[in-house]
Amino acid sequence: MKNIIISNSKELKKKKKVFLKDGPEKIHVLSDFDRTLTTVFIDGKSVPSIISILRDGNYLTPDYAPKAHALYNKYHPIEIDPDISFEEKKKAMYEWWMKAFDLLIKSGFTRYDLEKVVESGKIRFRKGALEFIDLLHAYKIPLIIMSSAGLGEAISTLLQKEGRLYKNVYIISNSFEWDENGNVRGIKQPIIHTLNKDETAIQNYPVFEIIKDRKNVVLSGDSLGDVGMITGFDYDNLIKIGFLNEEVEKNLSAYKNNYDVVILNDSDMNFVNDLFKDLCLRTEKKREKN
Repeated sequence: MKNIIISNSKELKKKKKVFLKDGPEKIHVLSDFDRTLTTVFIDGKSVPSIISILRDGNYLTPDYAPKAHALYNKYHPIEIDPDISFEEKKKAMYEWWMKAFDLLIKSGFTRYDLEKVVESGKIRFRKGALEFIDLLHAYKIPLIIMSSAGLGEAISTLLQKEGRLYKNVYIISNSFEWDENGNVRGIKQPIIHTLNKDETAIQNYPVFEIIKDRKNVVLSGDSLGDVGMITGFDYDNLIKIGFLNEEVEKNLSAYKNNYDVVILNDSDMNFVNDLFKDLCLRTEKKREKN
């Protein structure tokens, strides 16, 4: 458990007690996708997002990769710098996403390219993530995946490939507008990026009707901006789990201030799975006794 840091043990126990009392019927999960449900490092190399696979491969026009890398080199340092203000970061992330999607469109991105990324083997679920999705399905707990760097079509295809596109899984993500030949012709608004998830209010989506009375929430993400996914939802209790994958020493203090549990160094999801087994199985056993 050396890669697990609990920010406030007493507070976490208090929250778990309420979750146990109310049962699985009152829980829903709000999760990021890239670097949260997926692993960050593959064969020692960082693969942070679906977009990054396009950037590092030979999928599009010859000038796509160098231009995409130039954008990454300009904006990623801003994204992870704890000394830059949130508002400044937010503005920079919007600029990055707009330029990145515009570049994809100009580089002739197609549905076929998206399928090649999914089949590349470069997107891997974090160890224990599929078990996590299975657990939520078994206990009929809604899982809302809100992703900025991911693309909705790719996420659903990946889950389908693993046999995990369950009815309790809902995806809120960036997605493209395609023509009849499978060529991209635009990006659907609003654009979601790492730091504006607080503006992507859940109540604006159909899934809100399903979760509105499930006010005990487990939120998981890998960036400080992911905490904003809960903004606008009238929750009763919230357990926040953060995955701090890189530059641990530099960012640990901020993550501990924002998350109840911090999982370090691209570790597995065993802690999260044990948490849900505890919450659900103990409730089940208690009900059987009664």
